[in-house]
Amino acid sequence: MIDTPDKLFAIAVVQRLRDAGHEALWAGGCVRDLLMNHQPSDYDVATSARPEQVREVFGRKHTLAVGMSFGVMVVLEPATAARQIEVATFRNDGDYSDGRRPDSVVFSSAEEDAQRRDFTINGMFYDPTTDQVIDYVGGRSDLEQRVIRAIGRADDRIAEDKLRMLRAIRFAARFDFTLEPQTRAAIVRNANEVALISGERVSMELRKTLATAHAAWAVCEWADTGLLAQILPEIAPVWSRVKVDATAMLAASRAGDGLQRLCILLWQAMQVNAIPIPNLMQSLKSRLKLANDEVEAMAFSLASQSELENAENKPWSEIQPILSHRFAQPALELFEARAAIGLTEDLAQVKSTLAWLRPQLALPTSQLDPRPLLDGSDLIALGLRPSPKFSSILDTARQMQLDGQLVDRAAAMLWLAARVASSE
Repeated sequence: MIDTPDKLFAIAVVQRLRDAGHEALWAGGCVRDLLMNHQPSDYDVATSARPEQVREVFGRKHTLAVGMSFGVMVVLEPATAARQIEVATFRNDGDYSDGRRPDSVVFSSAEEDAQRRDFTINGMFYDPTTDQVIDYVGGRSDLEQRVIRAIGRADDRIAEDKLRMLRAIRFAARFDFTLEPQTRAAIVRNANEVALISGERVSMELRKTLATAHAAWAVCEWADTGLLAQILPEIAPVWSRVKVDATAMLAASRAGDGLQRLCILLWQAMQVNAIPIPNLMQSLKSRLKLANDEVEAMAFSLASQSELENAENKPWSEIQPILSHRFAQPALELFEARAAIGLTEDLAQVKSTLAWLRPQLALPTSQLDPRPLLDGSDLIALGLRPSPKFSSILDTARQMQLDGQLVDRAAAMLWLAARVASSE
C-alpha cells in the first residue's frame, strides 16, 4: 500500500501517543480497507489516552475538542493543519435514548471498545508500528467470507443507531458481500424504526448506496427487508411492478452518482403512478432534505424524457432549450439508461436519437445557445409599451431564430417591424 502523507501522519500520531506511554492503534474502516488492499480514505486512531491526555501530548494548538465528552479529539498536522486524524479513547457506551448517540460513555479497554462498534469488519484494530492486526470480533474471518455481520446481538446494535440497518446494506453493496442471516433478520424486525432517523442521515446513506456498483441489489434488499417503504415511499408501493426494469436500468447506468440512480427509480415509479413531478419533488425535498439544485436537476431530467424521444426529427427550437439547460447532462444520462435496456417501443430509433443528441450537446456555446437576436428594448424602440405581449413576441422570435427562419439581426428587425405593423 502506498505511503501517502495521510498514512504517514496517522503513523506519527500513533507513535507520539506510544512514546507518551499510551496504547494507540488504528481503528475501524481504515483497518478493513487495508486488509482488502484498498487505499483508506482516512485514518482513525483509538487510544487508552483520555481526551485531556491527548491534548497534553499534541498541544492545545494542534487539537480540536470535537467530542470531548465522548472521548473524541481531532489532532491537526503541526506544519499546516491540512491533515486531521480523529483520536478516540477506548470506551464503553451507555444507553442510546435517541437511537443515535450514547447518553454516556465509560472509558475502557481496546477489547471492550471493539464490542461496542457496528459490524465485525469495522471492529478491528491495527498496530502500524508492528504490522499486527488485533481482532476481538472475528472481523478478519468475515472479510474472508465476504459477510456483513453485526457485532454481538444485532438488535442491540440497531437499537443503538437505527442507521446501521442502512449501513449494513451499503457495505454489502459496496464490497459485494452478503448479509449474515441473523443481522438481516434483525433489519427486517426493526425496519420501521428507520422513520426515526433524520432526513439528512437517511439521504446520505441512500446516495452512497445508490452510487455503488451493486445499487440494483441494494434496492431489492431495501424492498425485501421493509426499508424501502420507509426511505422511498414514492417507490415502494409499485416496486413489484417495476422491479425488473428498474434493476436493469440501475445496472446499466453509470455508478458514482446516487441522485442519478434515484432519478431512475422515480422515472420507473412514474410509469405506474402518474404523480405530478412538482408533488414528487416536494415530497422528496422535505423528507430527504435535498438541495434546490438537486431537486431541479431531477425534476428537469424526468420532465425532459418525452421531449428527447425522436429528437432528431423535431424542430431545433424544441430540443435546444433542453440541451442548453444546465442540467442537460443528467437528463441525457437518464434517457441513455432507458435506451440501454430497450425500454422504448423502438430501440433502434432511441439509439439513433442518442447518437444524434451527443454531438449536439458538445456544440460550442455560440452554436448551442446563441444570443437572442431581439430583446425588449427593440420593441420599445418601435413604440410599444411594455406588456405581457412582449414575452410572446420575443419567444416567437427566439423560436424562429433557432429554427433558422431568422438568420441575423437585420432579418429579425424586419420581421419585428412587420409584426408590429400588422398588429396595429
